[in-house]
Amino acid sequence: MKTEHKQAQNATTDALLDAALMHVPFDGWTEATFTAACKDADVDAVLARAICPRGAVDLALAYHARGDALMLQRLKSEDLTGLRFRDKIAAAIRYRLEAVDDKEAVRRGTTMLTLPQYAADGAKAIWGTVDAIWNALGDGSDDINWYTKRASLSAVYTATVLYWLGDDSLEHQASWDFLNRRIDNVMQFEKLKAEVQANPLLKPFLAGPNWLADQIKRPQVAEDLPGSLPPRR
Repeated sequence: MKTEHKQAQNATTDALLDAALMHVPFDGWTEATFTAACKDADVDAVLARAICPRGAVDLALAYHARGDALMLQRLKSEDLTGLRFRDKIAAAIRYRLEAVDDKEAVRRGTTMLTLPQYAADGAKAIWGTVDAIWNALGDGSDDINWYTKRASLSAVYTATVLYWLGDDSLEHQASWDFLNRRIDNVMQFEKLKAEVQANPLLKPFLAGPNWLADQIKRPQVAEDLPGSLPPRR
């Protein structure tokens, strides 16, 4: 019964989202868009508000989640055998952006989710995307590396999205070149970290920080992500 209810709820959200996307280029992710989506999708306003309490904000986050799902589907269908790991990451980010069918919807959503009242939602959405990428590519880290990998990729992903939004090159080739340069920067930093760790002269100074890093473990629940609110007591 719960499964059927969830499916019905998801179907209603999809209908509202599809209707909203017709209005977002003109009105953004706003109350006007949400109201129009309810009317166009023939969804009762009370039901729509029950599913999306914050209206268009929740629809914008649903649109982001839809893109993540499409990226994961493509990652499963593509043959990445033989690619270097850094190239698999680049491919995943490219698939994520190529899943977008309306760049203006992303532009409007980016603008909204940088507002102070929605910044936590934006951070959680980005973290969810890069977490999905790492998990899909088989990341098994359970220590501080779980955080640093996702933090680094969040920075790469965010920078690439902002560049991509203004990119008018053929098939967004300039964006993919930009992405590769950002990943190269991260790889150079990781190489430097490894060299520092391997330097015997620095080991006495790194003993304390390394011990502290060893105490940090990955979250035990999926909701324990940046941007999440603590449970109510």
